[in-house]
Amino acid sequence: MSLTVLHSSWINASDIDKKVLNGLQIHGFLSQGWTKTTDGDKKEKNDFFGDSSGKEGSFAFRELGVNASHRPLTNLQLSMQLLSRQAGEDSKGGIRIDYGFLDYTVLTTETKEFGVRLGRTKNPLLFYNDTRDVPFTRPSIILPQSIYFDRVRNFGLASDGVQLYGESRSEWGDITAQFSAVFPQVGDTSTEVGVLGRKYPGDLKTRLSYIGRIMYERDGGRWRFAVSGAHFNIGYDPDLNDPLSTGSFRFSPLYFSAQYNAERWSLTSEYAIRHIERENFFNRGVPDSNFTGESFYVQGIYRFNPTWEAVLRYDVYYADRKDRDGNEFQAATGRPDHSRFAKDLTVGLRWNITPSIMMRGEYHRVNGTGWLSTLDNPTFQSMTVVQPDNPQPLNPTDQHWNLFAVQVSYRF
Repeated sequence: MSLTVLHSSWINASDIDKKVLNGLQIHGFLSQGWTKTTDGDKKEKNDFFGDSSGKEGSFAFRELGVNASHRPLTNLQLSMQLLSRQAGEDSKGGIRIDYGFLDYTVLTTETKEFGVRLGRTKNPLLFYNDTRDVPFTRPSIILPQSIYFDRVRNFGLASDGVQLYGESRSEWGDITAQFSAVFPQVGDTSTEVGVLGRKYPGDLKTRLSYIGRIMYERDGGRWRFAVSGAHFNIGYDPDLNDPLSTGSFRFSPLYFSAQYNAERWSLTSEYAIRHIERENFFNRGVPDSNFTGESFYVQGIYRFNPTWEAVLRYDVYYADRKDRDGNEFQAATGRPDHSRFAKDLTVGLRWNITPSIMMRGEYHRVNGTGWLSTLDNPTFQSMTVVQPDNPQPLNPTDQHWNLFAVQVSYRF
């Protein structure tokens, strides 16, 4: 339910204060999760969201968010969400601004709408990126990791800048479009490790980037199609005696999304082409690279009744579409070939205990470790040493592994 701020007796003397506070909406959610992964043998560990390969699994997966929105004018809305998230070494809690922006509607009619958002906005990508931070709006505990990477979540979730949006409604269907000119979030350790392979003395520098999405819906959302993409730019500011030079990183994904919704079931599929360029760091540990990755998933959801829901999904990730089995990567680096791909079969069940309380459980059978966090799984010395002559395995990972997850969530 939503909480509306009521007038106090000391406010009654001011009609202006009444208008400012009236209509302020506050919502929130909290969740606690548990993950357990199986070992290949005693030397192999595949950790996900903490020390999940231990005997008791990992409880280092919790989310807490509070958001507020207020419309002081008919065409002006202010929105913000504070989020604390713990998910292993990639997210260690703490409070951060998940999003916070000013939304001004420039034009609105019965069939058209156009507006602008200023501040930190969600990146308009795919079907679930806008709402992936709220457990109740995700199709599963863990989103398809081939596309919705949790190991670099902050980078992909939201950015700071300006977003233009528009909508056209007709008897042929509804079309919505968003375009953003933004500066992505690159200040966290997980993003730096994702870009450079490990933590270095210098800092990543955010640069002007572009994101866009166009979506078509028909029959009240029965059919949904979307094309979205981005061009992310990141620089590097080396520290004194830094082994790296002033390099650059560019990430240009293109996504295609389709969904069909019936009364009891939904079918969703999304496909991604991801082009990555990294250059001018002038260090053997961070070599120049230029390659294209590929990902897709197919997902079905069946609603038995308003209380119970099941999900079945097949999710595929290739770091390099020209080296899908990772053999060339292994020959060049000595690192496992299975770290360059992942194929995940997921089965899950959702129980809506009340409108405010939800419990989920799911099982993943995974072939490959391509989307495992390198912070939770520091596999090779090259993650901690700049230029090892002979990188040796620290914690080898297992190619074939199982992941169990349970989550309890509450919202208000």
